[in-house]
Amino acid sequence: MRRLRQIEKFIDWVDPLHEIAMKKTGLSDFGEDKAYLTGLRVLLESEDLDCDLQVPHHFGYKLVHVLEQRLLAEQAFKQRPEVLEHKIERPLVITGMVRTGSTALQYLMAQDPNRQHLQYWMSERPQPRPPRDTWESNADFLATQGRIEAMYKMAPETKSMHFAAADYPEECGHLMAQTFTDEYWQIGSRVPHYNAWYETADLVSTYKQHKRLIQLIGSNEPDKPWLLKYPVHLKHLKSFLTVYPDARVIWTHRDPASVLSSYTNMNAASRKMTVRPETIDRDDLFHEQLDVWAAGTERAVGVRATHPESQFYDLHFQDFVADPVARIEEIYRHFAIDWTPECQAAVGAWNDDNPQNKHGKHAHAAQAVPLSREQIHERFAVYINACGVGVS
Repeated sequence: MRRLRQIEKFIDWVDPLHEIAMKKTGLSDFGEDKAYLTGLRVLLESEDLDCDLQVPHHFGYKLVHVLEQRLLAEQAFKQRPEVLEHKIERPLVITGMVRTGSTALQYLMAQDPNRQHLQYWMSERPQPRPPRDTWESNADFLATQGRIEAMYKMAPETKSMHFAAADYPEECGHLMAQTFTDEYWQIGSRVPHYNAWYETADLVSTYKQHKRLIQLIGSNEPDKPWLLKYPVHLKHLKSFLTVYPDARVIWTHRDPASVLSSYTNMNAASRKMTVRPETIDRDDLFHEQLDVWAAGTERAVGVRATHPESQFYDLHFQDFVADPVARIEEIYRHFAIDWTPECQAAVGAWNDDNPQNKHGKHAHAAQAVPLSREQIHERFAVYINACGVGVS
């Protein structure tokens, strides 16, 4: 990585990043679809315009890791080309604004033994899912486990905000990052140039790669239906449903004023790990995410109107918190999925063993944001009115 430190402009990293990834893996095929290069270049251009990174070459490690995973995935597709024929039919997809209970919902629903989901370590390092009893001796599993431990050591307050473990269910962000189209890049540093492009970009190519990676990960159980989760899918719902037209969408809802207070706090804590502390502006973080989520929810409302209403299920935060297991049973009934005794027992057991705030309570003050709740509600009026979101 010493080579990157000697290059003045980030945009000139493009070729060296590829060369480093190829040298580390011994591979050279990044895939036929070169759309990922657009996201990479826009991201690097943005860093040239507004770099606030503490250690720029650490950012390079992340970029190289993503390119390594593209190389390894392409190699896996060549070794097992049949995986790309596996159908991903009617996946259950949890999405909605951030901080709406979607992670707790995913952890519960992932207990269904009749459905497969994405584990954290395989989201970072996609590969055919090996038998569970081999994971603790798997080098990739151990690498992810070590990175998570280091993250919590560096910013322990983030553990109560979003708990993760190598073997826990995980959202789709690492898969999206393979095309350099993911909110990770806008949370890790301030990149307004990238945001302006990414938020309204056509991500069909991203979701095609996402699907290929899902096919690879689930290739040892190709007939087992999928549970997926990621708030970001809401902002790009049109592209998502283009690739997964029969997806069954669970849309989680919560008062946007509560969401943005919590999310601003979480983003500020996360950004401390990557940028110079003096550059963190909480008000700027708030307004950035206010704008992208208000616009994203409005787009999603419009996309939803073009699809059958039966394809969606609305889950409101207060209803989920009141009785999580009952709400999941209701979701299954809505989508005509068998609510088996095995599923009910597994979901119920996880719910009993994992109470809210098990890993600490995320305290965030309402005054941490620069607008009143009423002003926030006004900005989200289209979404609140269309989806009947409860506000206070």
